[in-house]
Amino acid sequence: MKVSILQMPILPGEPVKNTGTLYRMAGQAMHDRPDTLLLPELWRLGFYPKPIRDYADPDGSDARATLSRLAQRYQVNIVGGSVANAIGPQVFNSCYVFDRLGRQVTTYHKTHLFSPSGEDQDFTAGDKLVTFQLDGVTCGVLICYDIRFPELARRLALEGIEILFLPAAWPLARLIHWQTLIRARAIENQIFVAACNEAGTLPSGEPLAGHSALIDPWGEILAEAGEGEAILFANLRPVIRQQIRQSMDILNDRRPDLYRGLDR
Repeated sequence: MKVSILQMPILPGEPVKNTGTLYRMAGQAMHDRPDTLLLPELWRLGFYPKPIRDYADPDGSDARATLSRLAQRYQVNIVGGSVANAIGPQVFNSCYVFDRLGRQVTTYHKTHLFSPSGEDQDFTAGDKLVTFQLDGVTCGVLICYDIRFPELARRLALEGIEILFLPAAWPLARLIHWQTLIRARAIENQIFVAACNEAGTLPSGEPLAGHSALIDPWGEILAEAGEGEAILFANLRPVIRQQIRQSMDILNDRRPDLYRGLDR
């Protein structure tokens, strides 16, 4: 699967301008003829203006319409980063996935909310993981802080995913964590990781890390951005994963009998 990552420069609280940036960068990315586009976390608003309820997209309707139109226009799959999604009185940090025909494939609500910033007070956490098929490839998605919880990626790997998509809004101050965690999740689960961060600054003025990356199951970096606006592209070839699994099948050598009780 050929994947393009859109490391968008986000203007906090400016959904119209950020949507314009998405259209511009998506058009540029299509020069490489990718099969799938990946967007960053909260690409319409940034992470995140408050009170978030005043900015949230009711049922994600505007974002879903935008993503569906783009998918149809370019006949490309889209893993739509995430948006602040108002469902009744609750706001979720939600990722929508669309196929080449503009049909919504699945929705994932971020399950681990970043309590140091108060995200857990402003959003409602999701309560389930999702896997999905894009062009016959089994994929999964996590959002930003989720990557710090290795149980999530392992669960998805055991369900057969070949590619993990990770939209994020990760700050520069913790860049080393970002680079270490996304490579670790690829290596320990023998999967491809497509990690899309934002460029620019948080509403507080804190700089974002950028450094989006495409990583193979051996931990090799196929493409990596700097801190600014960037479009990454790489071909994630399933045969590479098959060869690695044939030479060293980590999942097959697990000892689940030793891991029981880790949920306490």
